[in-house]
Amino acid sequence: MKNSDTAALDREADLPHETPQASLPHDPDFMTSLAKGLSVMQAFTRTTPRMTSSQISAKTGFSRAAVRRCLHTLHQLGFVDVEETNQFSLSQRVLTFSHAYTYSSRLPRAAQPILEKLSSILHESCSVATLVDDEILYVARAHVSRIMTVDLAIGSRLPAYCTSMGRVLLANLPPAQIKKYLERVPLERHTEHTIVSPTKLRKVLDKVRRKGFAIVDQELEDGLRSVAVPVRNAADEVVAAMNIGTQAQRMPSEEIEDRILPQLRKAARNLSQALS
Repeated sequence: MKNSDTAALDREADLPHETPQASLPHDPDFMTSLAKGLSVMQAFTRTTPRMTSSQISAKTGFSRAAVRRCLHTLHQLGFVDVEETNQFSLSQRVLTFSHAYTYSSRLPRAAQPILEKLSSILHESCSVATLVDDEILYVARAHVSRIMTVDLAIGSRLPAYCTSMGRVLLANLPPAQIKKYLERVPLERHTEHTIVSPTKLRKVLDKVRRKGFAIVDQELEDGLRSVAVPVRNAADEVVAAMNIGTQAQRMPSEEIEDRILPQLRKAARNLSQALS
């Protein structure tokens, strides 16, 4: 049987590479086993919905033994399914986390009726998102038609640097955090319009912060144009962003600023008031 010091070293070695390992040995309340289980669940994505334990091990940086224990526990609890080919996938029970957040969190509960009203007025798709791990996370959405190749829903995640809501959220971070983001995140080209220069993106973020809104024109996907504004709490802190997405050929940028932006700002103010 291993002593506590050896076991602690083994647990630390099993942590994924992106985990802030330096802080863990000094935090006696940190549950490494829970962190590993959550990381294994997060390893499943749209591009990797089914994986073997070896693939999950390679993706998370955990040992195969640690991954097997996590998968066994998650399977016993009903959060992971296993196929005859020894491939694992998330089960429908994972959706209970999404429902629990939607019904218990103030932001999506307050945002949904406001988005639905805005969508009915403008006949466009509307969303609210927050910034999580360098990406935007959709927490509320009302859509009238599918305008992207990817069907967005609550829980969807997109890159922050090339989305209107992402730029609003990034622009309102402290300067030091923006600098770290630009140093840390690779700016990949999604279309010929995507800004991939950190220097140019920094200038765009400065402009977004000054003007109080962001318009992104076909940088994430050809034919998609969107505008976003910040959502603030009672302390005037930006806690989310609200956007409207539309087809570029159907709505020029001038119309977005003249017709869409005033309605979007009004809806964002209503949500801010609801959060106060």
